[in-house]
Parts: sequence; structure tokens; C-alpha cells
Amino acid sequence: MENHKVVSHDQWIDARRQFLMKEKELTRLRDQLSQQRRELPWERVDKNYVFDGRDGKETLSDLFAGRSQLVVYYFMFGPDWEAGCPSCSLFADSFDGSIVHLNQRDVTFVAVSRAPLAKLEAYKRRMGWSFKWVSSSANDFNQDYSASFTPDQVAKGEGYYNYTVQPIWDTEMPGASVFSKDPSGKVFHTYSTYGRGLDMLMLPYQFLDLVPKGRDEAGQKPHPQAWVRRHDEYAGAS
Repeated sequence: MENHKVVSHDQWIDARRQFLMKEKELTRLRDQLSQQRRELPWERVDKNYVFDGRDGKETLSDLFAGRSQLVVYYFMFGPDWEAGCPSCSLFADSFDGSIVHLNQRDVTFVAVSRAPLAKLEAYKRRMGWSFKWVSSSANDFNQDYSASFTPDQVAKGEGYYNYTVQPIWDTEMPGASVFSKDPSGKVFHTYSTYGRGLDMLMLPYQFLDLVPKGRDEAGQKPHPQAWVRRHDEYAGAS
């Protein structure tokens, strides 16, 4: 922040216009990438996953709630945890305001965790959230979609995550998957993303990328998001 280059208004406009060209190039590339994402092949989901939700037992097909597209966020909340992951909670703080708009575009959103439903409901009340959150404690959904790992895998220090074998540090890892259901009721897995692929879902990061300090995470220990707290845990939070 100190000794940053300061120029005249005309010089500022010139620099900004040059950078705008790069932003427009990125926008065009992002549009192309989004189209290519939609054109990826699908795989049919034949396994019968049953989740515990506020309305009782629900299959993956039920989670679509009458729509043809489903977005699932794998919220890190293990069966023996007492609270949800702080970083996932940062994601979740932006969910509720988006869902009504997603519904208008034939999209249903749901969060899934392996913690029992009672823990999810209690934590949701604490955080003041209203989005749908179901428990996968009775099925292998999170494991099948590479978002949860066994204690043995954690002890070994590696697992299949983000489409490669790599180091893992916990039984739960973040991710998101997209599913589609055709008129006959067949369900298809169309896309999943993990790690930095989730950046586009993190609204606070989109704002932080605009400001002079950026994400300001360099030097955070033991990992870049070590600064993150649940929204009721920051100093001065009410």
C-alpha cells in the first residue's frame, strides 16, 4: 500500500483503458470456457442415494424439487464435528440471497454434509441460514464424488481429489457438483469442481479481488484462509 504509483487523471484513464482490454479478453475467454463446460459429456447416476432432510428421507432425484437442474455444495461438516467448516461457512453466507433467483432459471440448490441432520439444523439456526441442507451420513454420496475421505486415507496423507491423487489433510474437502434430470426421471452428473475451482462461488473473494490489498492472504498460517472465522466469531460481531 505504501509508495504506490500515483499519476495524473489522464494517465490513470490511459492505464485503466489498457487494463480494460485485458478484462474484456478474460470475459470472452470465460464465456468460451462456460460454453465448453456445458458441452462436456454427462454420466448417468444409477446409484440410489437417500439423504436425511427436514422433510424426511429424500433421494437425489427428490432433491431437484421439480426442477431439471441441481447444484450441490459439499459443505465440510464431518459426523463427529461440533460445527461446520469456517471457510465453507464463508461460502454459505452468500447462498440464501441467490437461491430465489436460481429457482427462476430451473435450478435447485442444496448443501450436503456427512454430519447428522440434527447438527446441521442446529448450526444453520446459529448462522441464521435458510437454504436446504441435507445429511449424507447414511450413504456414500460424498465419498463417491471425491468430497469425503476415510481416516485411513487421511493417515496416509493422500486421496483422489480434484481429478488427481494429491495430499489431503482432513476427512472432508470442499467441492460442488451439478446434476440434470430429464423428463423421464433419469439423473445425470454433468460437472464437479473442487479447490480453486470454487473461487467463482465465493462472493467475498470477488469483492476482495477489486480492492488494493486484494485477498491479502500471503503469510497466513497454516493456510491462506486462516483469517476466516464464522460470521459470529469476528471481533465485534453481534
